[in-house]
Amino acid sequence: MKFIFPQNYNFKPKLFGFIEYSTIFLNIFWDMFIFFFIHIFNNLNIQIFLFFVFCFPLFLFSITGFNGESIIYVFSYILRFLLKNKLLLYEK
Repeated sequence: MKFIFPQNYNFKPKLFGFIEYSTIFLNIFWDMFIFFFIHIFNNLNIQIFLFFVFCFPLFLFSITGFNGESIIYVFSYILRFLLKNKLLLYEK
């Protein structure tokens, strides 16, 4: 069986078909940062609560995405807009 893909088809390798590898690395890096940061608290319940509060929303946005965009691109667009908002608003 031979499959023909059009030339403008953008192939992005993904884990399990729905999450990009760069997004996985971002999630792992963020989770490790939060994991080491919350060890200043002694109570295990507080640690678990803080871990889920800070890590679960990013994980959900990583899976669902923003109209097929990677979360890394969305963060870069937001950061670029915050730094140079007038430039992006007045460009045609």
